[in-house]
Formats: sequence, structure tokens, C-alpha cells
Amino acid sequence: MLKVKSRGNETVDQMLRRFKKLCEKEGLIKDMKRIAYYEKPSERRRRQLRKAQNRQQKIQREGVPAPAPVS
Repeated sequence: MLKVKSRGNETVDQMLRRFKKLCEKEGLIKDMKRIAYYEKPSERRRRQLRKAQNRQQKIQREGVPAPAPVS
């Protein structure tokens, strides 16, 4: 659970802005958007495959050796 405490003479708008930034940082907004509608299992697998490919490309670009596969 995220909590935002008031800092001195901070307005409600400023606190709300900080809360939104915390939500964005924690990935809550992304998760809420993702679960707001039904995602077919095939679409979920496709999304996970794209995410894995992007991770592998990033690792190759940075020149870091890929982690050993877990069997």
C-alpha cells in the first residue's frame, strides 16, 4: 500500500502529484490497465514472448553475457 505524508506547507494537489508518481514508479497503473479487460491466453503468451525477446536484445546491446537457462 502506498502512503503519502504531507510535507510542511504542501498542498493537496502537490501530494496528489507525488502519489501519482509513486503509482507510476511501482507499476500499478500499468497493471490496472492490463487487468481492466480480458486478455486471451494466446495474446498473453505473445506479449510475454515479445518481452523476453526485448530483454535478450537489451542484454546483447549492452554486451553482458546472457544468463544460463534454468532447466
